[in-house]
Amino acid sequence: MFQLLIARSQSLKSDLLSGLTVALALIPEAVAFAFVAGVEPLVGLYAAFMVGLITAVIGGRPGMISGATGALAVVMVSLVAIHGVEYLFATVVLMGFLQVLAGVFRLGKFIRLVPHPVMLGFVNGLAIVIFLAQLQQFQFLDSATGELAWLQGNQMALMLGMVALTMAIIHFLPKLTKAVPSSLVAILTIVAISVGLDVDLRTVQDVLVDMSGDPLATIAGGLPQFHFPSVPLNLETLKIIFPYALILAAIGLIESLLTLSLIDEMTETRGRGNKECVGQGVANVATGFFGGMGGCAMIGQSMININSGGRGRASGASAALFLLAFILVGSSLIEMIPVAALVGVMFMVVLGTFEWASFRLLGRIPTSDTLVGITVAVVTVASDLALAVVVGVIMSTLVFAWKHAKNMHFEIEEKDGIKIYKPTGPLFFASIHNFREHFDPNNDPQEVIIDFARSRVSDHSGIEAIDSLAERYLKLGKILHLRHLTPECLLLLHKAKDLIEVNVIEDPKYAIADDTLDS
Repeated sequence: MFQLLIARSQSLKSDLLSGLTVALALIPEAVAFAFVAGVEPLVGLYAAFMVGLITAVIGGRPGMISGATGALAVVMVSLVAIHGVEYLFATVVLMGFLQVLAGVFRLGKFIRLVPHPVMLGFVNGLAIVIFLAQLQQFQFLDSATGELAWLQGNQMALMLGMVALTMAIIHFLPKLTKAVPSSLVAILTIVAISVGLDVDLRTVQDVLVDMSGDPLATIAGGLPQFHFPSVPLNLETLKIIFPYALILAAIGLIESLLTLSLIDEMTETRGRGNKECVGQGVANVATGFFGGMGGCAMIGQSMININSGGRGRASGASAALFLLAFILVGSSLIEMIPVAALVGVMFMVVLGTFEWASFRLLGRIPTSDTLVGITVAVVTVASDLALAVVVGVIMSTLVFAWKHAKNMHFEIEEKDGIKIYKPTGPLFFASIHNFREHFDPNNDPQEVIIDFARSRVSDHSGIEAIDSLAERYLKLGKILHLRHLTPECLLLLHKAKDLIEVNVIEDPKYAIADDTLDS
């Protein structure tokens, strides 16, 4: 009993400290994504709080961190620019309802269809995106030109030095002790150096000023207030917000479920995809009514949490509550944190997220898998995650279909004036051309048998191929026998159903990918 209590106490301590680390690193990202979407910083921070708290409590993956993300922000920006922020809030509410429906109808299971090369490309691409996003912290707003410029001379050297020190602490401290998260120690160390030695480092406040152009910019604010979106409740509004809501819901769920799968692999546990869909949906409905921009799982912050020892729901919930505390009472302390410390933390996330082993796989795995992985990574960097995953799945599907289409081959026998065709391999849309080429109705004898004992009809294209082939033989007045087809094939066939020889004992039983039986 005492051991159990100690274990729970240690786990809660790890979750709380990890949550604090995540909250510190979360602030500049939430603010940055708010500016990307064209909304106020507090809109991004409220989203990080609301989405982070609700998904932590009712989501399907303990330890996963959710909040405002760049993938969603780039979709929101045009909506906000054209129609205003109130339409964004309405869109986020509808986005949430769509995600809840996805969970209710158990669509989360389809994440299992994402092949491993796509996952590999997704992870590597997202690591590159996180790395590139940190480079903007090495820039400042030039008052003379009004444009962003790179740090120069001593400022750049100092920034790089503090980033390197942060990374060194995160790397080496766990070798000495794991009592506290190394990322938190690194952040506090850089703060102590900056304040204690009066070192001129760019802070979170400087980032806020550069992004907003307001020298008095701050993350300070009050509690989120309930706010019903000020939009007309009519069909015209629905026409405006529905396309955005659908895209946002899809992107949010794809990123969340892929992050869930990655954490599953890292922790050797299993999250619940459908429950996570519902959790993300409820969170976005709530944040839309409380003035937030909506969100989804954040792979970078999730990696910080896992690497800092956060495993339970308390880690995500505490990160959200710490963030709210910073907004309410701790803004002045947070704004003085040097961004070098946060950049160093994110660089370590990049190093930990990127699958370096993928380089060793080059030349050892099929060329098609390598091409899929590289394509997904490139599209993730150049465009967005949802498109990258769709492209990767389509490429993998086409490769799979092509490989199995080539597996169709025939054994042909002639016995007592009867020709017997014995196809081997799956009969589906990609193999029907190969299937048809092996038959010669004009030159075949009067009686022909097609034995499907070693073949499997996989879809309606295969059914149609059998039907059309039977029609050719019937037009020539020849007798055709079809053996070892399933009862389902009999139901789906039209012209050839009377040609099937039924053998209750030997005939196989399997389902065919076809919508006819569902109608």
